[in-house]
Amino acid sequence: MDKTNQKVIVVDAGLAGLRLDRFLSQACPMPLRAARRLVERGAVTVDGQAWGSTRKLRAGQEVRLPAMEEQAPPEIPSGGGGPALLAEDGRYAAFRKPAGLHTVSLAGGGGESLEAMLPRLSPEWAVKLVNRLDRDTSGIVLGAYTPQYEERFRELENQGLVLKRYLAVVQGALEGPAAVRRDLDTAKRSKTRILAQDTPDALRWTTVKPLARLGADTLVEARIAKGARHQIRAHLSALGHPLRGDALYGGGGEGPFLLHHWSVALDGFEASCLPDWEGVEVPLELLRP
Repeated sequence: MDKTNQKVIVVDAGLAGLRLDRFLSQACPMPLRAARRLVERGAVTVDGQAWGSTRKLRAGQEVRLPAMEEQAPPEIPSGGGGPALLAEDGRYAAFRKPAGLHTVSLAGGGGESLEAMLPRLSPEWAVKLVNRLDRDTSGIVLGAYTPQYEERFRELENQGLVLKRYLAVVQGALEGPAAVRRDLDTAKRSKTRILAQDTPDALRWTTVKPLARLGADTLVEARIAKGARHQIRAHLSALGHPLRGDALYGGGGEGPFLLHHWSVALDGFEASCLPDWEGVEVPLELLRP
């Protein structure tokens, strides 16, 4: 291996014990499949020796691989098409769920689910979904590869370190940004009740920003940290701007409503996926962090 253009990583205690492919996907970072391809073609050495992807590393070992050239950010994929794996890094995987598909399998049937499709979408590794979307909400559903990463996800959520960003079409003209803090009662599964008081828990707030007018309606971005059942739908209704077509929460017009989980970021992992709503153009320049 040419040592003049290499990246050298010394394994620290925090990543010791990982398989080589998973170590590369986290330390570099890169998709897990890309890490395996590097190892398979002999481009990675550990203490000067070629290793297989499945061998586990010890603290202090020296990993060498080709230095990666800086690349332009990839285009954000569209939400069009069926269920798909969008991104993975050995810890988490992000899947695209189209509207009309359940996130998890329902007792007694009820139609197809993203959960039931995971063996096909992630055939090499078992993955557990760690968030849910309503059947008619599209976008990103996150999965964890191990119970430890699932627990880490919950810890990050409780610290407010998971950023979930949604796009939605709401009824009426929203003139400026807003933060909705109304407390919610989710005891009834069919509909979340909007309470009179605000919640002091910032993890349960929804922030909303208008992006563009769509005739009598508004394209908005909504951000949440943790979330509760129907939180965004209920909070938009409390704001006086329910989702267009969301009759359950007071939205007028014909359904289905348009709500899409377009971006998630946590602990160095990011995934994004834009909706493919007919007649709605999303202004990318306004989707800054």
